[in-house]
Amino acid sequence: MREYNIGSKIKKLRLAKKLTLQAVAKETGFSPALISQIENNNVSPPIATLSRIAKFFDVKIGLFFSEDEEECRFEVVRASERKAIPRVISKAGTSQGYSYESLSFHKQNKKMEPFLLSITEKAAEENTYSHDGEEFLFIMKGTADLLLDEKRIVLEEGDCVYFDSALKHRLLSHDGSEVKVLAVVAR
Repeated sequence: MREYNIGSKIKKLRLAKKLTLQAVAKETGFSPALISQIENNNVSPPIATLSRIAKFFDVKIGLFFSEDEEECRFEVVRASERKAIPRVISKAGTSQGYSYESLSFHKQNKKMEPFLLSITEKAAEENTYSHDGEEFLFIMKGTADLLLDEKRIVLEEGDCVYFDSALKHRLLSHDGSEVKVLAVVAR
């Protein structure tokens, strides 16, 4: 499993549009300090944050995980080739208790983005996110609490949920033990 540098792609997009950190921060709702930390790979943003940044720059979220510009009609990603996004940090700078891996990063212009989420600890905060699109979550291991539009839904191994990502949402470990989730985000 390899880490992937998404910060440099965000910085490249920002510089290509001749925008300051402050301008990007103002339009996305994030602080200039957070945008800078992301660009310098000091923190990894949650998927919802990446989605909002992608929307602002009018690119697909998959751009942040791609290695090359070559278009392919199919893609096989071996377990050892997955792109790990560790150290997911909130806007407030606190750990979100999870990491994720991109399960597709060669195929360009996708209509959906598949991820493997690993929730490894009980989060200190229960803040929620929203973004454009839709999401599908399949609980592969463990028990999770889904905060969804002011509700708390317990999801156990084998359960799944499909929802509009504009709803405020957050997936948490139910009891602090590990949870593995297949997440598919469509924009």
